[in-house]
Amino acid sequence: MVYDVNALLNHINRIRKEIGHEEVNIDIKEVLYDKDTNEMWIITNDRPDKSAIIGKGGWVVGRLREELEIASIHVESYSDFLQKEYRMNLSLNKLNSFVNENKENLDYGSFIALNNLIDILKIKLDNLYSFNFYKYFKDLDEGPYGYFESEQPTAIVALSGGTDSSFSLILAKKLGFNPIAITVDPGTIVLPKQFKHNIDKLVSELDVPHEYIQVDYADLIEESFTGRFHPCGRCSKIIEDTLYKYALENDIPIVIFGDMLATGSQCITEQICNFDENEVKINENSENESSDVDNEVNNHKVIRLNLPASLSVSKLENKSLTSHYNLIKFKGFGCPLLYEVHKKFPHMKRYSIQRILRETRSGVLEPGEALDLIWSFYNTD
Repeated sequence: MVYDVNALLNHINRIRKEIGHEEVNIDIKEVLYDKDTNEMWIITNDRPDKSAIIGKGGWVVGRLREELEIASIHVESYSDFLQKEYRMNLSLNKLNSFVNENKENLDYGSFIALNNLIDILKIKLDNLYSFNFYKYFKDLDEGPYGYFESEQPTAIVALSGGTDSSFSLILAKKLGFNPIAITVDPGTIVLPKQFKHNIDKLVSELDVPHEYIQVDYADLIEESFTGRFHPCGRCSKIIEDTLYKYALENDIPIVIFGDMLATGSQCITEQICNFDENEVKINENSENESSDVDNEVNNHKVIRLNLPASLSVSKLENKSLTSHYNLIKFKGFGCPLLYEVHKKFPHMKRYSIQRILRETRSGVLEPGEALDLIWSFYNTD
């Protein structure tokens, strides 16, 4: 259903005047309304128009929602969607070329699951403004046909209990990857009990096999408190290596991560893992594959899929889907080790903030969300 743009503009301008906001000219490109969910999408030409409709402190859009008796109003700028659309098309091209180039090497389950991902990416592109993951899968589950699920697990999902990894597991299950969830467990200083609550609840509700893998972080923790490096990079590397090794040992071709930034050509990559009993060494490109046969080093390929990034998912979309699974919500990054490092070495906050700014520039985070994350570093001081 399409609302009359002029009528809506008159309504918005009246509210702005009544609450003491200055009069401005607002350009609205399109207004969409979903009767089933009682949701409205207002698409403006650019971000200043979006800000004018939202109003200071969200007062304008709040009053508008109340007066129109609408459950939720989403105000978005078309300029932001242009960037999102561009990235999704890059992902679509990459996924199509990857599947076509590797179809002879992919097992049937992986081939079908990756094509299911391509299918939902196309559908999201066709419904750029109003695509809703929860509603889409709910309608699919209630209909006569759903996505085919592989008989054997074709992917493992790195599950930390946060929204990004939870979103990835839900999507992997719904798209037919028949996933196994793996959690690297270094102890409560990195993985608090409330995260384990989310993990156990989600895998139970989705009926997904799950395994905790105990990993010794003693060296990482000790070195973190020297103030010489930020812990997140090394932590991520340990998790990646652990999951790649698990995938290789269990003959599972795909490893799924909740990475939000590796969009376009980086959404799916082939990892070359040179491993022995003690370590895993990763090369991203097959051209770099080692041939060190004399040292009895085995070369194996693993497909890395950054699932949220492949669909250019925002934090808002992420939270919209995971909210239906009644998981505990966390403020900030949720890692006790990171906050302890921030307390002992305040200069380390700079590197955490740089990470937040990268997600903000990419459109993953809204500025308000980014501000809340940054502010969380200082509320704990």
